[in-house]
Amino acid sequence: MSSLIDIFTSHKSDRSFTDLPVADAVLDRIISAAYRAPTSVNSQQVSLVVTRDAERRAQISQIAGGQPWIAKAPVFITLVLDMHKSRLAINAIDREQIAQQSIESIVSGSTDVGIALGSIMAAARAEGLGIVPIGGIRRDAQALIRLLDLPEYTFPVAGVVIGHVDQPAHQKPRLPLATFRHEERYQRDGLEQHIAAYNQEMVQHWKNTGREDGESWSESVSGYYHKIYFPHVLDALKKQGFGNDK
Repeated sequence: MSSLIDIFTSHKSDRSFTDLPVADAVLDRIISAAYRAPTSVNSQQVSLVVTRDAERRAQISQIAGGQPWIAKAPVFITLVLDMHKSRLAINAIDREQIAQQSIESIVSGSTDVGIALGSIMAAARAEGLGIVPIGGIRRDAQALIRLLDLPEYTFPVAGVVIGHVDQPAHQKPRLPLATFRHEERYQRDGLEQHIAAYNQEMVQHWKNTGREDGESWSESVSGYYHKIYFPHVLDALKKQGFGNDK
């Protein structure tokens, strides 16, 4: 088993999988890592929906914009922000839950989902499996909500593909550490120069891995963020009973 630090620092998002099943005992251990992950005020506002049925994985693949690795790999896990459970608990003592009306609860719940997602990815890689996290399920969140029969006060924040790797991915370079680690206060000086150098590094990375069409980081991220990436998320959240303090 790899050391914990090695698992985190060697992260890759694999997108080439065999159809070999993931053993039940292995999947149980992976899920237990997320099950025991911390949650804000012990709210336990995370639920997982495990999808192994091939037809349903194919449907999720299409919902996420046609990502074939979702359909190919044997396991897909949807991580759900879940305030349905807490609502039932609060109703049981004749009180009313109103926290879902606040953007703070969406931020808090999504943070807890992120912690659980990180736990799943680390555990899966410790088991020798490959993973790729999927935000594309928010592209048509309402369709996924229907497919998974998610109740009111829940929302599918992210997913993760798990399986045995066929062709391993290459680890991408990162922005310089100085753009990530800030001592005492946010360090603005030099950011433009660091980004310019990283743009060149990314283009060279793509060439080194056989892609002459590889974009710089600026070009790549602008392809997503020059617009609202998934414009229907707020509508789907509102339909599920969440608010945004308005």
